[in-house]
Amino acid sequence: MLAKRIIPCLDVRNGRTVKGVNFINLRDAGDAVELAAFYAAHGADELTFLDITATIEQRGTFTSLVRSVADVIDIPFTVGGGIRTVSDVGALLESGADKISINSAAVRNKSLIGELAREFGSQCVVCAIDIRSNSTFDSELGFGWEVYVDGGRTPTGMEALAWAREAVDRGAGEILLTSMDHDGTKKGFAIDITKRISTHVSVPIIASGGAGTMEHFAEILTEGCADAALAASLFHFREIDIEELKIFLKNRGISIRLT
Repeated sequence: MLAKRIIPCLDVRNGRTVKGVNFINLRDAGDAVELAAFYAAHGADELTFLDITATIEQRGTFTSLVRSVADVIDIPFTVGGGIRTVSDVGALLESGADKISINSAAVRNKSLIGELAREFGSQCVVCAIDIRSNSTFDSELGFGWEVYVDGGRTPTGMEALAWAREAVDRGAGEILLTSMDHDGTKKGFAIDITKRISTHVSVPIIASGGAGTMEHFAEILTEGCADAALAASLFHFREIDIEELKIFLKNRGISIRLT
């Protein structure tokens, strides 16, 4: 069994790490480079960096900041935000990223997933999917989930599982699944939809949105069938220590890498 992963996420705006609730009311959470170095030294399995306003501002990711982060870490590094082309990805990989995350561009240009997978390998391509519950979608769970783009601003009319399956078919090597309803609430991850997608696709699922306690991580990694759990403010504001969390999960019988 592959070890489960704990992944801090740096949501970056104007060079600073920020965090909100339900994708709004953002507050400053610290210097991105300093946080990255701290996480790399204190048990994080990977690091995710999302330039959260790049798409809506119609610009590329800040490669200079990506390079600065890459210089201070020695763990796998995923970067997203503002990626539209093969050359965008090439620039980020040259700046130190190991994987890239695409969201809005993948929805608007679905062939981009395949282009990137062919050029760089599926293992490099993470498809980020932001979802919100929507009762108009029929579902075996009794409710449905709709895909959103533009940093959670724009509904797409696409159903979450259908899009996840298509993204994988097109070449995505991982899915980063974020529940906008749960984001920043600290009331727990979206277990049901995470499990549903995880059991219907063949690639790892990174669950995001809602972590508030160590038990929430245990739930999503077991009941939710997630391969990794991503969180932000809990780690940024030192509410949960990653090394202590991993010991807790290990004691719960969850396969996890200890430092």
